[in-house]
Amino acid sequence: MITFEEYENALKQRHGERIHNILSHSSVAIAGLGGLGSNIAMYLARAGVGHLHLVDFDKVDITNLNRQQYDIADLGTLKTDALTKKRFNPFIEITSQCVKVNEDNAAEIFGGYKIVCEAFDKAENKAMLVNSILSECGDTKIVSGSGMAGFGSS
Repeated sequence: MITFEEYENALKQRHGERIHNILSHSSVAIAGLGGLGSNIAMYLARAGVGHLHLVDFDKVDITNLNRQQYDIADLGTLKTDALTKKRFNPFIEITSQCVKVNEDNAAEIFGGYKIVCEAFDKAENKAMLVNSILSECGDTKIVSGSGMAGFGSS
């Protein structure tokens, strides 16, 4: 296992001191932990973001394993719990909420974050979150992905 100092030094060497400081002091919320969200979480953690807040209500299913950051051992586990246990970066702070996001709770869940990554599957859920964040969360920036649960019927 590497030390915190070794990990920090590697990230500073990769990003430079200024960018590393920005990333390590950043908090990002991720709405949806499927194909987009689980990969976003992994990459942000590895990049050195200081805090991730993971939000989803679903459990890991065998059909998720080909595109999401879960293992066979995670099957049946809440996605929030499974990702919180992953050690993409052993020094990151991770919080999570197992909740289905809707227009009544979106601002409460995400209002404290400057950056929210929208990673939902359904277009109507994407629109709901974007509209809620833009209308109720002031300076919060929303990054919206375009993945629609694999390919085929989507």
